[in-house]
Amino acid sequence: MPKKQWFKLDTAGRMYSSIKSSRATTLFRLSADLTEEVVAQRLQSALDNIMDRFPYFNVTLRRGVFWYYFDKNACKPVIEKETYYPCMYMRIKKKGVHPFRVLYFRNKIMVEFSHVLTDGSGAVIFLKALLYEYFKRCGVHADPEGIFTLDTPPELDEFEDVFGKYFDENLPKIKRRVRAFHFPFAREKRGVYNIVTGIMPTDQLLQLSRDKGVSMTEFLSAVYFDAIQALIEREGFKKRPIVLNIPVNLRKFFPSNTLRNFFISVTPMIDPRLGHYSFDEILQHVRAFMRITADEKYIRQQIRMNVISEKTLYLRLVPLFIKDLLMPYIYKTYGEGTYTSGFSNIGLIQMPETLERYIKRFELYPPPSTGNTLKITVASYQNNVYLTFGSLSRDRRVEEIYFRRLREMGIPVKIESNR
Repeated sequence: MPKKQWFKLDTAGRMYSSIKSSRATTLFRLSADLTEEVVAQRLQSALDNIMDRFPYFNVTLRRGVFWYYFDKNACKPVIEKETYYPCMYMRIKKKGVHPFRVLYFRNKIMVEFSHVLTDGSGAVIFLKALLYEYFKRCGVHADPEGIFTLDTPPELDEFEDVFGKYFDENLPKIKRRVRAFHFPFAREKRGVYNIVTGIMPTDQLLQLSRDKGVSMTEFLSAVYFDAIQALIEREGFKKRPIVLNIPVNLRKFFPSNTLRNFFISVTPMIDPRLGHYSFDEILQHVRAFMRITADEKYIRQQIRMNVISEKTLYLRLVPLFIKDLLMPYIYKTYGEGTYTSGFSNIGLIQMPETLERYIKRFELYPPPSTGNTLKITVASYQNNVYLTFGSLSRDRRVEEIYFRRLREMGIPVKIESNR
């Protein structure tokens, strides 16, 4: 931690801090299912111990004149027993509240982070450290390779805002995106968040993806395009471009150890107004788009688009209370208004071999959103892929079409839901 007790939010965090609401909570969840029931006292002790290793998470959100900022939190985070729906509202703007929480229920340990603080990569590193310390208190010791432990003190670059480091104001603007199709589904009452998870064998998904000449992310997102197109055609909904928001972890392109937000979103699209797309056509579109945009030049242009607004003198001088009023509208119109849904694959989560026998699975839940009623997240562990729909609606038509498509292609799917 730097000598000063406060630091600025990163580029993504500034946006999320102003758009959060009781529905758009900005909270995403990463969970681990253990083979035995969680002992709460050991979990709290493990959390207490690792907070010194993650000083940039031991913060509280404070209001400045023009921007929010993080201040050192004098309170320690306290674990909670889960009693409500996942990813629900948390008063992160209240002094003393951490922008994350640790929950448990039966044999499950969960961390929920606000995107104000970090992204999926940061959450994975934190949960792995928490599990490592928890199992130590259960008498299970493991090789700490790949785990953030107290034996390795935090480095300065772990809380670096990397967006500004790669910002180049001389790059050309990205053209404004189209107005995308949105699901015309009725929403649940506030405080309800519906989860549907499909569990699939990793080897079969990988083999099918390879047979098609695409990555697993490209394959699963193409199935999502296909399912949404089928819904529009079957129900006679007004046709608009179908656009997915797919986060890209920038640590794969730029050397960085930051545990703060460091991602951009790419937005592959198909336009049903042009006619029906076969699944192979969708695969070609997704594959070509992802190959073109997974390019440093395009990524730098995306970084410019994300950072340029906060660099303008006009916006910097706008008082924070006005930003809080305007940002939800701007984000709804120029952010979520330009894509249909989100699809995020956090990839394979690995633990020390000694601990793997005590962990049955990992899951990732997307943050609820008013602009995009339905989102998908994917996590893999050992031999299974866990694909989760998070929805603010009770409507299950998209999920039904999606998993039926996979079964028709020979992929066995076990489905679980919180309803």
